[in-house]
Amino acid sequence: QVQLVESGGGLVQAGGSLRLSCAASGRTFSSYAMGWFRQAPGKEREFVAAISWSGTSMYYIDSVKGRFTISRDNAKNTVLLQMNSLKPEDTAVYYCAADLVGGSYPKLYKSWGQGTQVTVSS
Repeated sequence: QVQLVESGGGLVQAGGSLRLSCAASGRTFSSYAMGWFRQAPGKEREFVAAISWSGTSMYYIDSVKGRFTISRDNAKNTVLLQMNSLKPEDTAVYYCAADLVGGSYPKLYKSWGQGTQVTVSS
């Protein structure tokens, strides 16, 4: 398994931007598909974006398409989530996750970070 640590969350006004980073430990990071999920208070954890092990395929939930961009740097064992045009409804704890297969369902992922809070004020 791989260990994951998120950073980059914070408080931002609506329309602003944040960049989340997920640092992974382990020599096999490049073998893993990576995902970003979020969980708002009282709601289930939901898929946000995912990227294939090679970085050539990206997937997004409809509500963030055109605003969020997922990327990865396998040389640095890092996956990023650039979030632009943030909305109050984006407020949640954001988690990165890793799995050899990946996908949009949280149960598919075996490794999780501790999460980072993103708060968007109106």
